[in-house]
Amino acid sequence: MRPDLLTLAASLAAREERFALVTVVRREPPSSAQVGDVALVTERGEYHGWAGGGCTRSSVLREAMRAIADGEPRLLSLSPEPEGGRRPGVVFLPMTCDSGGTVEIYVEPVLPAARLLLFGSSPAVQVLARIGHAMGYRVEVFDPDAGESDFPDAKVLRSIAADALPRGAHVLVATMGDRDIEALEAVLARSPAYVGVIASSKRFAQLRDALLARGVPREALERVTAPAGLDIGARTPEEIALSIMAHIVERRRRAAAMAPGIPEPAEAPREAVDPVCGMSVTVAGARHTAEALGVTYYFCCAGCRTKFLADSARYLAARAGAHGS
Repeated sequence: MRPDLLTLAASLAAREERFALVTVVRREPPSSAQVGDVALVTERGEYHGWAGGGCTRSSVLREAMRAIADGEPRLLSLSPEPEGGRRPGVVFLPMTCDSGGTVEIYVEPVLPAARLLLFGSSPAVQVLARIGHAMGYRVEVFDPDAGESDFPDAKVLRSIAADALPRGAHVLVATMGDRDIEALEAVLARSPAYVGVIASSKRFAQLRDALLARGVPREALERVTAPAGLDIGARTPEEIALSIMAHIVERRRRAAAMAPGIPEPAEAPREAVDPVCGMSVTVAGARHTAEALGVTYYFCCAGCRTKFLADSARYLAARAGAHGS
């Protein structure tokens, strides 16, 4: 990978911004792409690097944005005859470059680590911190009395401003009646993906009434799970921690399956139809455009734009006929 792309990827990762790496993994001549060519697509639709000619760019950009949105990698196969082969897990797309050839591109989304916020330092919280770390979560513990030796794989914070809490995190409040109202009020204002409370039903009813009195919306409180975790009959700290993490995983997978209902950092790019070849072109960041009769048209490559400019009346008439039929 080019050093400038490595630097950009590191910068985006440090800012916890989503992006996708696009790598050419196979080619058949005369494609201009070469195996190992790499590009980077940001969540705003910015395209950096090289992964083939301009006629492949819009398809790659569109699929990269989809990967950033759903978090799933994909293997693209761009060929003059996309219907010629069927392989499970491969997305077949038309190759519209005049030069022809086939190119296969692996699109890998790079997403920030999921956040696990733990309020309290009970034995169950200590176990949950270890489980979360082992599963790739970024774990933070909020407790003025927590010992750092009890949380070797987590960042321990004595206090934190409410507006500094991350959005969309997975949260457990296990303060055992100490500052739990303040913790829940701060967390619920940050659109958490999951909120669990280690508390009895009676204690949580008291918390709910207190939070309603403080102006916390009822619909926000309805998202709280109390007692936290799946009902597996857990008794020991280890079993309680396991039940909570299992519940978090269940919620995450359910949200992913219901996409695009999950929060996304950027909307899917709007698309237009190339009036020459009929290919879908992503409007955001499109490189080849032309105006005719006050309307902007978008093209997959310079070749299509040149053909359009040479005989725009022909293509506009064909487009009008297609819409009229």
